[in-house]
Amino acid sequence: MKPRAITGLGVLSALGAERGEVFARIRENVPLRSRTRPASQTLGEAYAAAGAYEIPDFSPQKYLGEKGLRLLDRLTRVLICTARLALADAGIKQSGAFLRLAPEDVGLVCSNAFGSLEAINDLHRTATLEDTRYINPAKFPNTVSNTACGYVSIWEELRALNVTVSDGTPGALDAAFIADMHMSLGRAKALLVGGGEVMSEALWVAWNKLGMDPLAVPLAEGAALAVMEPLEAARGRGAPVLGILAGYGSAFEAPTRRLLHPSPTAMERAIRSALDDARVAPGEVDLVVSGVTGISMFDDAELSAIGAAVGDAPVAASKRLLGETLGGAGAMSTAAALAWMAETCPLPLVRGRAPERISTVLVTELGPYGSASALVLKAAT
Repeated sequence: MKPRAITGLGVLSALGAERGEVFARIRENVPLRSRTRPASQTLGEAYAAAGAYEIPDFSPQKYLGEKGLRLLDRLTRVLICTARLALADAGIKQSGAFLRLAPEDVGLVCSNAFGSLEAINDLHRTATLEDTRYINPAKFPNTVSNTACGYVSIWEELRALNVTVSDGTPGALDAAFIADMHMSLGRAKALLVGGGEVMSEALWVAWNKLGMDPLAVPLAEGAALAVMEPLEAARGRGAPVLGILAGYGSAFEAPTRRLLHPSPTAMERAIRSALDDARVAPGEVDLVVSGVTGISMFDDAELSAIGAAVGDAPVAASKRLLGETLGGAGAMSTAAALAWMAETCPLPLVRGRAPERISTVLVTELGPYGSASALVLKAAT
């Protein structure tokens, strides 16, 4: 990976909306379940104690206006709003007009794991409980996994590449590598990179059928999109650089006995690959923002790999503040890492003691089926 500048960040999360508010809430270091009420807007009052968390009082009309929203599902609305925030934060676009670059220069690479689940469930429910004649064909496109990202490009007039990544919790970190690859080929001058996931009844039911403990793993919705540009180009236009994407690594170990297979071997290999790519020695890592959630089978594997790869570097668990956002997890952890680098925003630590100044951060995500990814972030100098 070539050094890539992050020049803007759009965030909608269970902690709140927009970069400044989310960073301020991260600084307060209050666990999600102690801060806000569980989801009711998406799950209804019957799930008031479900242990699932949504973007509080989310209103797409605030960002997008009143028109054109009726047929868009929740994920699409959230991603469009997040993209609009990111483009404005980077100074690329404001009030519907491009201030920098051109529509042909800007694209999107975005992760989601279960983005179309809500639409699929709604159409299946209509067909099963009523009749297939009552299915609204205008809503069928929402059942396709890359539709939400397609709508982002349509609404924001992004005419460069549009890629949807769907490989679980490591997806948003993988999106950074995919974006770097396409940028190296000259397919875009700036890319929105990240991921998102939203709450739905079907997702919550599936999560609980897997036996996940909502007290250990607060399921949450949220999206984060960073504007990624070549470092030289960002500095050339005088854009503020929030952080630098410096290295990426990924690995996979096939499951042998069971489907769920959190692999410490894959995680360690991914970390070492990311450090090598960034030309960073293990001892130079100031902080690891991990995917630790509270499920021992996964946490033990990830912490073991981190210890083997970077020794006693302090390890943070950003999901205690932001929740488990699945396809958006890596993007939310990256946002948390940027928050800490910006103003020493303390995250809950599960290991070690962080130095006063954070300049090199390793972000890790261990997938449930044998995959793992890692990303190295550096502070802008």
